[in-house]
Amino acid sequence: MTETQSSQIAQLPVMGEAAQQSYPTATLYVVATPIGNVTDITLRALHVLLLADVVACEDTRKTGTLLTRFGLNKQMIAAHQHNEREVAEKLVTRLRAGERVALVSDAGTPAVSDPGARIVDAVRDAGLHVVPVPGSSAAIAALSASGLVNDRFYFVGFLPAKTKQRESELATLKAVPATLVFYEAPHRITDCVESLVAAFEPTRQVVFARELTKLFEEIHRCPLADALAWVKADANRVRGEFVVLVEGAQTEDDEGDVEAERVLRILLEECSVKQAAALAAQITGKKKNALYERALQIKGAD
Repeated sequence: MTETQSSQIAQLPVMGEAAQQSYPTATLYVVATPIGNVTDITLRALHVLLLADVVACEDTRKTGTLLTRFGLNKQMIAAHQHNEREVAEKLVTRLRAGERVALVSDAGTPAVSDPGARIVDAVRDAGLHVVPVPGSSAAIAALSASGLVNDRFYFVGFLPAKTKQRESELATLKAVPATLVFYEAPHRITDCVESLVAAFEPTRQVVFARELTKLFEEIHRCPLADALAWVKADANRVRGEFVVLVEGAQTEDDEGDVEAERVLRILLEECSVKQAAALAAQITGKKKNALYERALQIKGAD
């Protein structure tokens, strides 16, 4: 981007809208931060961080670096999984005194497989205001680029580290029709894939989204049967944070559609479109009109 283009963006009217919005005091702001690319932070997030009296963060060093990159110097308080309840009490006290508190995690949206949920719960129990400031989410980013066609997803997060516990949890997910969303650390990705291969059908699609928004971002999709070989083919594929998506289980309707398609294709080899659709409807119980339209599509593609 040239200096002129950068200047033009800075002068856009929308840049001032963040400052014109309402930012009440005595409020906890749950602020999403970039998962890799620092420029993914939102204008609203920056303004909230600017206004905040204190920033509650998972790691003060990491958040300090982020704030410095945007020219911000704020008081910070560590709020991680080991001290969350204790910190929640302190933050409630500060909020009652009329302060604005920004809650962030190291990356992404707080309280989503990250610390923060207990703090939000304590603030709400105290009758105080909580405002989400949405932004980056690794799960949503991976889903948007996966190409897995499903209106539903089931967020699992991190699977248990121990093999038996991991296998037990996966067994409960086998019949879930929604796309399954897992987070995984690089040192456990091979064990994770081995468990997925053992738990699910080999024909299910799996998507690996590695190092999202970062320099070495990689998104790969393949049948689960090929997943382990792909991971082991390159040493770099066991580096970086992962989002792993697994295609959901087929429902009875899905299975019926697959069978109807198979029958229709066989009949089209010997029958006209009209005859094939009528016979396929009798055999499978599916609607004749829908099968007729599908038969036309198949013939048109041949």
